[in-house]
Amino acid sequence: MNISAASLYENSSLPLQNASPRDSFSASLTKNIMAMLVWLALSMINGSMVSTFFRHSFFYEDPRYIMFIYMVINDAVQLTLVTGLYVVSYAFSKILASACCPLIMTAVLTTRSTPLILAGMAIERYVSICFPLHYGHMCTVQRTVWLVGVILLLSATPPFTDLFITLVKEPASFFQTAIFCDHSLLFRDRSIYYKNCAFDSVYFSFVFLVLLYTYCKIMLTAWAASTDLVSVKKARNTVLLHGVQLLLCMLAFVVPSMQAPLIQLFPQYGLEIRYINFLLVYVIPRFLSPMIYGFRDEKFRKYWIKYLIHRVGRVKHLPQKPK
Repeated sequence: MNISAASLYENSSLPLQNASPRDSFSASLTKNIMAMLVWLALSMINGSMVSTFFRHSFFYEDPRYIMFIYMVINDAVQLTLVTGLYVVSYAFSKILASACCPLIMTAVLTTRSTPLILAGMAIERYVSICFPLHYGHMCTVQRTVWLVGVILLLSATPPFTDLFITLVKEPASFFQTAIFCDHSLLFRDRSIYYKNCAFDSVYFSFVFLVLLYTYCKIMLTAWAASTDLVSVKKARNTVLLHGVQLLLCMLAFVVPSMQAPLIQLFPQYGLEIRYINFLLVYVIPRFLSPMIYGFRDEKFRKYWIKYLIHRVGRVKHLPQKPK
């Protein structure tokens, strides 16, 4: 029997609601400790990068590093929210819809921002390599700030339209009910599913075409060999890594739709499926941003390492209490 995508979306609330914590205490504790340790490690890395950025004016006067630090902050907020939601799902199987709503909306906003940030960073590299003489007036700090604003506006459109449709379709009492804090349970009208499918199709097609175009143009520039080959190779590899990041971002939209049928097929492994999805979709991709710029960029790496050594030195020289 064929099941429509909309019906699957509508019925996906059942396995999610039934996926309340059934783990043993030790298994639950282990999973939550692991999630919190990963969050803490990545938060320390992201925090050190943000501190390094704001300590040196030449970083926040460079559009390239402004876009990078925007991605780091966006990833940090997203990871904090999804980790918090994951832990809350164990501590409280259900929370008020009114409390769940801002958490889900912010998580969706940050998730949808990432591909657009990747597109913006790829365009910056394309201008830098293909139009080096015009880079100074094409990529300015003011235009970069405007671009960040446009990304925020576009990313906020889907969750706010989800909320508007829900306010129109659901009774006011819905937001006073306790639900399992999940997007499909909070915004459960079928029209939201169709709207988001249409938006995601246009959204990812646009980002994919931007990355493909910039990569091809940078490759053509490399073959022409009319500029510094080292910088061209770095730009090409950066755009290629952005493509990998885009594929990982797409997991955040593909995997959740697969989660419900998987839990229906293997209900005894419902929590394990959710945990693997959590790691695969939200945690692993967060390691890429520090790697791409924090480790690969020589200029940023130099000052970042200096900052880390300085912080470690301060910790070592803290006055010790007399015994």
